[in-house]
Amino acid sequence: QVHLVESGGGTVQAGGSLRLSCQASGSTNSNSCMGWFRQAPGKEREGVATINTITGFTYSATSVKGRFTISQDNAKNTVYLQMNALKPEDTAMYYCAVKSLGCYSDSWSFPNLFEYWGQGLQVTVSS
Repeated sequence: QVHLVESGGGTVQAGGSLRLSCQASGSTNSNSCMGWFRQAPGKEREGVATINTITGFTYSATSVKGRFTISQDNAKNTVYLQMNALKPEDTAMYYCAVKSLGCYSDSWSFPNLFEYWGQGLQVTVSS
């Protein structure tokens, strides 16, 4: 069992920044794919960015490239999502998630493949 604790959501004006954190505890696997998904009202959950915890290789959605950066601190079992130049369309619930056996280019953004989820953080970007 893996427990994920998220922090860092909130409300910010367009153009502002937020940093989300997700700390994993429990039966963590060193070869994991850990990252962030988001879900806006009336929309499907979508992958934002993930990181392979062994290699540090990252994947991110086209809509956030150049604005969002995912990183990790393996000593703390923590993944971060630095979100800059936020837009109103980034408004959503953000969820941390983890799956075993790493991230892959053809599946990193599929939420049904992720085994454990955090409780979610609200991110609201006002115009």
